Amino acid sequence: MFTNAGTSSFTTFLSRVAPEMLPGRRPLPPGMAADLAPHATTIVAIAAADGVVMAGDRRATMGNLIAQRDIEKVHPADAYSLVGIAGTAGIGIELMRLFQVELEHYEKIEGAMLSLDGKANRLASMIRGNLGAAMQGLAVVPLFAGFDLACADPTRAGRIFSFDVTGGPYEETGYDAIGSGSLFAKSALKKRFRAGLSVDDATRLAVEALYDAADDDTATGGPDLTRRIYPVVMTATAEGTRRLTDAETAAIAEGVVSGRMENPGG
Repeated sequence: MFTNAGTSSFTTFLSRVAPEMLPGRRPLPPGMAADLAPHATTIVAIAAADGVVMAGDRRATMGNLIAQRDIEKVHPADAYSLVGIAGTAGIGIELMRLFQVELEHYEKIEGAMLSLDGKANRLASMIRGNLGAAMQGLAVVPLFAGFDLACADPTRAGRIFSFDVTGGPYEETGYDAIGSGSLFAKSALKKRFRAGLSVDDATRLAVEALYDAADDDTATGGPDLTRRIYPVVMTATAEGTRRLTDAETAAIAEGVVSGRMENPGG
């Protein structure tokens, strides 16, 4: 089994060799388990003229408690795509890492990169495999975005995909947000977004949207200037994925906070 190339899907291979290692295949005790594990929120993604920007706050909650102040919810899926997770933090991080291996495994077996639509479909099938746990309160809903190398128009190459707990993939136009603060983040983006934003402008807008989400949602953490904990911000462009440095994110976040000191409503 291990010396045969077999399928290009790592999750399919794992389901044959060691199915108990897949998050959705593990037995759970009866009843709801939503309050037993930390939950992660909020993620925003914005399509820009040269690619796409994704940003996530750093707070994880367990009921009314802050479980972690500096969790990282946004990661590169591969060289040209990004994935952010909301929901049960532990399962979300595991699914995200499994998705990274899935894409890398496909490239090694097939000798080519999956299309952006193919990546979204692979992620959808992995979410569908977690449906049993989701029905018991351990749901994970990711946000996927990337630069489409096959797009003829580079200004439209930044694409965003959202999902539901059953694995349904949906392509979004312009921007999207997930998590408990998504209602407030999308309301902020709705007023400020315009087609053709530069990556720098989209980055600032993403941080402002997270600030607005944190202003009204207790599960979303705003910039913590005291502890110097700022959102994770990543971009995907024709040059690949890139995470903004702590200094770059700090400058943007501190600029947003300074502006809100003068105009709290934005």
